[in-house]
Amino acid sequence: METDSSPVTETKHLMCVPGQRLCLCEENTIPGQGTYERQGYIYSMLAGLVQIRQKDKMKVLEVKSFGNQTIVPIAGDIVTAKVTVLNQRIAKCLITCVGDVTLNRTYRGLLRKEDVRSTEKDRVDMYKSFRPGDVILARVLPHTELHCYQLSTAENELGVVVAMAAESGLHGVPMIPVSWTEMQCPQSLVKEQRKVAKIVSESAVNIKTEPKP
Repeated sequence: METDSSPVTETKHLMCVPGQRLCLCEENTIPGQGTYERQGYIYSMLAGLVQIRQKDKMKVLEVKSFGNQTIVPIAGDIVTAKVTVLNQRIAKCLITCVGDVTLNRTYRGLLRKEDVRSTEKDRVDMYKSFRPGDVILARVLPHTELHCYQLSTAENELGVVVAMAAESGLHGVPMIPVSWTEMQCPQSLVKEQRKVAKIVSESAVNIKTEPKP
């Protein structure tokens, strides 16, 4: 197994936190392990020390973490989130997982009405798509607001994955999907409308790296 013997320069006095902007992403400066690129800049994905690796006349910016890695959501990620607040225009969420990794802390997410479905966006009814307490799969959009990630469920594989019937409360029996738009309580057989996710394997979901327009 080959090992990368490229020389490494550790900027010992430059420590960073997740989401911190480090420098411009240029032709001779590219993101490496522990970093990511967004809108022309390189950001840190971890809390740790910044390293610069020289490789093929290019500088590769990396971050070496302190102990356990701290992961933050980035554009294109599939995340698990819980709906906390709902109105006619938006659903506020708490992001708890990125892929299959449970986060050490939650992050705030915002799902707008126009990002719920890929078609017939003007006919979306937020109250018929989600309810507070629902657990959803969503994709992180490139656009972000201050301390808040914008989310999208505008793909068949994204949407509600766990929901409790309104009459059973948050500690009842999870409903079962019966169609793209309905879930049913297995006890009372009462149906409720939701934007239901089509559950597929993780590898199939991650083939898509950009959200649908």
